[in-house]
Amino acid sequence: MKHKIHVHGIRCYAYHGCMEEEARIGGHYTVDVTIDTDFSKAASSDELIDTVDYCAVQQIVAEEMAIRSKLIEHVGQRIFSRIKTELSGIEGLRIEIHKHSPPIDGDTREVSILIEG
Repeated sequence: MKHKIHVHGIRCYAYHGCMEEEARIGGHYTVDVTIDTDFSKAASSDELIDTVDYCAVQQIVAEEMAIRSKLIEHVGQRIFSRIKTELSGIEGLRIEIHKHSPPIDGDTREVSILIEG
């Protein structure tokens, strides 16, 4: 059986970007995490220990988003690596980071990166 856990819409205010203004002013970000796992045991036991803890996922995202980086690609890789390393039962993982109102030429709602593996 195939199972997925979605922790979507993790809102963060962070200071990522190549421009000095981004380091000082910061901006709004949203992070979506999708985990492929087998939660059959949790579905039967009704015990948190038998599945992926959503709070742990959110905590990892918040901690990594709080560390300034020039590129959201770098932040995304750190989030991906920590979730894969620190949480058990991860069969597949998808991380998407959305940077809202990026300071680029033109009217752009957001840019995003996606890491899957």
